[in-house]
Amino acid sequence: MFRVTMDSQTSSLCGEPTPHISCLYPEILALIFSHLNVRDKGRAAQVCSAWREAAYHKSVWRGVRARLHLRRANPSLFPSLVRRGIRRIQILSLRRSLRDVVLGVPNLESLNLIGCYNLSDSWLSHALVHEMPSLTDLNLSMCKQITDSSLERIAQHLQNLEILDLGGCCNITNTGLLLVAWGLRRLRSLNLRSSRHISDAGIGHLSGLNPEAADGTVALEHLGLQDCQKITDNALRQVSLGLHNVKSINLSFCASVTDFGLKFLARMCELRELNLRSCDNITDLGMAYLAEGGSRLTTLDISFCDKVGDQGLLHVSQGIFNLRNLSLNACPISDEGLSRIARTLSDLQYLNIGQCSRVTDKGLSLIADNFHQLRSIDLYGCTKITTVGLEKVMQLPCLSGLNLGLCPLWEKEDTQPVCDSVNVYK
Repeated sequence: MFRVTMDSQTSSLCGEPTPHISCLYPEILALIFSHLNVRDKGRAAQVCSAWREAAYHKSVWRGVRARLHLRRANPSLFPSLVRRGIRRIQILSLRRSLRDVVLGVPNLESLNLIGCYNLSDSWLSHALVHEMPSLTDLNLSMCKQITDSSLERIAQHLQNLEILDLGGCCNITNTGLLLVAWGLRRLRSLNLRSSRHISDAGIGHLSGLNPEAADGTVALEHLGLQDCQKITDNALRQVSLGLHNVKSINLSFCASVTDFGLKFLARMCELRELNLRSCDNITDLGMAYLAEGGSRLTTLDISFCDKVGDQGLLHVSQGIFNLRNLSLNACPISDEGLSRIARTLSDLQYLNIGQCSRVTDKGLSLIADNFHQLRSIDLYGCTKITTVGLEKVMQLPCLSGLNLGLCPLWEKEDTQPVCDSVNVYK
C-alpha cells in the first residue's frame, strides 16, 4: 500500500515529501479507478481534470452496463458513453425516442428494455432503420405491446443477435418465430416465456423442419418455453430433430407436455439442463424414458410434479448418472427414493427436497453418508425431520447453504421447537 495526498506541502516522517496524487501516471489512476463501483467512478471523474481524463479511460468502464432513464434530451450523454467505451445499456424508463440510443451509441452490444411497458412496434421500427452488426444481446422481456412486426425489423437489421429475450411478450405468434428462423441464424438463446400464441408450428419453424423456415435457428443452445400452454410433445420431437445444439430447455408449467415427449429429449446428446417444474402430466414413466435414453443431464427440476415419486427416483438412479443439481420440491418422495439415488449420484452438489413431507431423519442420514460433494440443500417444510438428522447433514464438508424455513425441528428431550425459519450459510 502507498499513501498519496492532495496537499503538496505534506511531508513524511523522514523529511521526504509525500507523493502528490498528480505524480501518478494516468494509466495507474485508471487501474485504481477500474476497481471502484460505478457511482464512485463518476465521483472520481469530478475531482479534477487529470482524474477526469483517467476516469474516462475505456479500461475503467470495461464490462459496465449503463442504466438510463430516457426522459428528456441530453446532448452530452451518448458522446460520454461512447468516449468511455460503454456498449451495454439498460433502459429503466422510456419517455422519448429509442432512436437516440441506437444512433448515439453506434457500437452497441447489449440493449436491455425489460419492463418498458410503453415500448411499441412503431418505436422499434423508428429506431431500427439500418443494420447493427455489433448488437448481440436484446432483452424485450415484459414489453407487452411488441408484436411480430417488431420481430420482422429485428430479423432484418440485427442478424448477429445471439441472445433474444421475449419473455412475457404475449402478442408474439408463430409467424414471428418464422421471421426469427429466417433472419437470426446466430441465435444461441431464446426466451419465449408465457407466449400464449406460440404452438408446435412455431417450434417447427425454429427447428428448420418447415420448408418456409429455411434452416431454422440451428445454433440455438438455450430455449425457454415456460408457461407456453400450446406446446405439446410434438414440439419436443421437432426440437430433438432440428436443434441438436440445445443444452438447456425450460418447460415449466407446460401442462400439455407428457412422459412421451421426454422420449425425444432423452435422445439429445448436448442437453444438460431440463426444467419440468409443475408439468402436471409428467410421471415416474417420464423418468424411465429419460434414463433409458442415456440422458447426460446435469440439472433436473421436477418440483411440484406430484406424479413423480420413489419409483421415478429409482429410474433416475439407473440411467441419469451425471446429475449435479436435482430439485424435487413437493414431490411425493420418501426415504426409500433417496436411498435409490444415494447409491449412484455421489457427485450431487445441489439438492432441493423442500415440502417433501415424507422425508425423515433416515433420509437425511442417507444424504449425509453419500452426498459428500453437496453444497446446498433445501429442507423447507420437511415436517418429519429433527435435529438428529440435521446434525448429520451439517457435517457435510462442502455444505455452504441450508434452507430450513418452516421446519418444526424438535429437541429429543423436551420436544420443543428449535426454530421456525432458519437459513444457514457456512
